[in-house]
Formats: sequence, structure tokens, C-alpha cells
Amino acid sequence: MPLKFELIKKDKHSNARCGIIHTSHGSIPTPIFMPVGTRATVKTMTPEELKEIGAKIILANTYHLYLKPGMEIMRKAGGLHKFMNWDRPILTDSGGFQVFSLSDMRKITEEGVMFRSHIDGSKHFFTPEKSIEIQNDIHSDIMMSFDECVQFPSAYEYVKQSMERTVRWAKRGLDYHKTHSHKDQSLFGIIQGGMFKDLRKKSIEETCAMDFDGFSLGGLSVGESREEMIDILEYATPLLPEDKPRYNMGVGSPDYLFESFQAGIDMADCVLPTRIARNGTAMTSKGKLVVRNAIYKDDFSPLDHDCDCYTCKNYSRAYIRHLMNVNEILGARLLTYHNLYFLLKLTENIRKAIMEDRFLAYKKEFYDKYGY
Repeated sequence: MPLKFELIKKDKHSNARCGIIHTSHGSIPTPIFMPVGTRATVKTMTPEELKEIGAKIILANTYHLYLKPGMEIMRKAGGLHKFMNWDRPILTDSGGFQVFSLSDMRKITEEGVMFRSHIDGSKHFFTPEKSIEIQNDIHSDIMMSFDECVQFPSAYEYVKQSMERTVRWAKRGLDYHKTHSHKDQSLFGIIQGGMFKDLRKKSIEETCAMDFDGFSLGGLSVGESREEMIDILEYATPLLPEDKPRYNMGVGSPDYLFESFQAGIDMADCVLPTRIARNGTAMTSKGKLVVRNAIYKDDFSPLDHDCDCYTCKNYSRAYIRHLMNVNEILGARLLTYHNLYFLLKLTENIRKAIMEDRFLAYKKEFYDKYGY
């Protein structure tokens, strides 16, 4: 079945809300954090471990999967769910973020974007239609429209032109989706406009006039200040339709999750928890802990005394520090397991707080302990 969104509860003291996104691969309670599985895997984690820590949906990357393993293999495998042995929902980005991240290796035209592969330098042309075609082969539950994520800062006139082109691309991708996608696939529109509220408003009006299954805020957490991000987030989110899922793309620090959900966002994703784990950093209830530091060489306590994850119940800071400092893979695995568990548990607690109309109180309690 295609996506269906059910709004369950609105917090009495903020715009935070709880809901359920129903898909053919299962239901997703919201608000939710989505671990990122760029190349058909959440780095160092098995699908079984992801289920164990409570992951309800993961994100995969259209551009990277298109390059490797390629769509011929994806089609032969029967889609990404079967290929990676994951039977819960999958969301795919559109390749639009690579318009931002590979800015020195692409050229934008009205028709689409010419990428030069970061792997071998080969050229690949992405259009709104091509992006949907690739996501069809991946057979993700939730697909994203092809867009341009503009650099920060960018001049008003460029952001305006880019936003208007993104709206035109959204229409093209939606038209293709209606005639080519699998019946159980849904498509989200992406709101752009940079840090300019009038452009955000216009993007919302024109994109939400189209028949998308959900909407996402793009172009945030790309270098702007925390205050600028929150300002746009609080302005734009309430303008989105209440009866469809709202997604803030690319945010994963605890404070950005709290601010997003407080504004009325339902979904968020980020590589942050897995990336900092591979660099030796743990998210804990009292802030970040850089376990590589010498102070932990004979600290036999868990990463986080308030955490009941597998890592914290079984391994010490000293042991994990040792693993990281001798480049043993297990160190990155244990830290990744903990960090993802930490964020998934956090969003579970946020959902509970919203249901009990104490979201703001829980946010203050967390911030005071975390050190914000």
C-alpha cells in the first residue's frame, strides 16, 4: 500500500506532535530518527542489530547505489529490501544532496545535473525523472524529489532561481512517479529557499499545491548558524500541511532533533551518530564523550551510566578506548551501536513526553543534563 499518515497527538504547549506513518513494510511511530545506510548498510551494523536497537526505518542513498552496485544488480536482487535483508521501511534521498556535496564535480542545467563520479570520473546525467527511475529500481517505500541543495551562504537571486527550478523539477518528478512507480511507493516534495523566508513561503505554497505524500525541508544544516536554522525551521514547519509527514533532512544532534520536533517535524536523519562513532566519540546523557582521550585509559565504567544498550551493559570505556587506538573494527561497532541506540531511545522518550503533554519539560531536563 502507499504511505498513509495518522496524526495521533499534538502537544499542548508546543508544535510537537506524535503520529504513525503506515507503509507496506510496516508502520513508523513519529517523531522518528532514521539511521543512514548510504551504501545499502548502516556502517558497521547488521540489519538484525538495527532491529534490536529499535530502528523502524533507514535511509539509503540514490546516487551512491546507482554507482555501486548499480541498478542492474539492484533489479536482479529484487530491490534493496531483499538485497540487504531489511524488511522494514526504507527512505531514499534523490541525489539532490550530491548537487551540494559534489559541487566541484557537477554542472546544473534546467534539464538536470551532470555529475562526474567521485569513484572513476565517469559522467552521469541526473534528471528529476532519472532520480525517480533509480528509486523505483531500489524500490524504497519513500522516495524524495530531485532538488538542488544550495550552498550557504548564497545570494538571494541565485537561491530564488534555484528554488524555482526545484519546484519545476518537483512537478516533473511527480508526473513520472504517477505513471512509473510501484504502487506501494510514495514520494515527498522538498522545500528549498535557503535562509530567505519569502522564498521558503513561495516554495511551500507551490510544492504543497502538488499531490505529494509528504514534505521535507531541504537546505538546512548546511553551514548556517544554529540560530538561523531554528529561525527557518520555526517559520516554515507550521506552514506545511498538518495531515502529511514533515521531514527535516540531515539533522542528528540531540539539540537539532529537539528543535525540529518542537517545530512540528516528524522525521529526521543524519550520518552524525555513526560518523563520530568511527572517530571515537560517544553520545551520552551528559554530553559527548571522546573515548579516545587518555583520561579513559583505566576507566572501567560504561560509556553512559544511564544507558542500558548492549555496549554499555558489557564493555568499559577503557576497553573501547583500547580498541579504537589500535584500530580494531569492534571499537567502531560498539560505539555505533551505542550512539544509534542513544538517539532512537531519545526519540522514543520524546514521543512519550508529547503523549503526556510534557515535551518542553523533558527538553529542559535533557538540556540541563546534557550541558546545552
